[in-house]
Amino acid sequence: MDERLKQFEDKMKKAYSFLESDFATIRAGRANPHVLDKIKVDYYGTPTPIQQVGNISVPEARMIQIAPWEKNLIREIEKAIMASDVGITPSNDGSVIRLVFPELTEERRKDLVKEVKKKGEDSKVAVRNIRRDGNDTFKKLAKEEVSEDEIKQLEEKLQKLTDKYVKDIEALVEEKSKEILTV
Repeated sequence: MDERLKQFEDKMKKAYSFLESDFATIRAGRANPHVLDKIKVDYYGTPTPIQQVGNISVPEARMIQIAPWEKNLIREIEKAIMASDVGITPSNDGSVIRLVFPELTEERRKDLVKEVKKKGEDSKVAVRNIRRDGNDTFKKLAKEEVSEDEIKQLEEKLQKLTDKYVKDIEALVEEKSKEILTV
């Protein structure tokens, strides 16, 4: 692949990967430990990802269990979960914290699908902006003794990349929407 195209494909790949990781944090009725990915716990004054202060497991379909490596962290972990946008109140028995995910209501499912579609749209806009930047860059090449045909080819290849990533994003949105709406 042409080096001039590579940088734009990398940016599109990053936009897609960001959306993928963003979708992993959206809960779809089942307990998914990735909903905790963005939560940081105050660990001796340092914001630390929750995965680094305890063992996270999914003992049941709608429950996440967090076993902190240090018992004194239970309060801090609970505080971090309460402050986050997970929307679930943690309960603990002195040694482990449990997060029980309630069944999603029909209305909440529809709201989540709207949110997923909006994030998908934002990602498609990001990919198209990358294409625009690429085309602008290629037009500047015309001043550097690069033929119009070569520039046209680069723009066509960039358009194909854009189409591919837009299609991939739409497939990801469709898949996540289906997952959310499945009861």
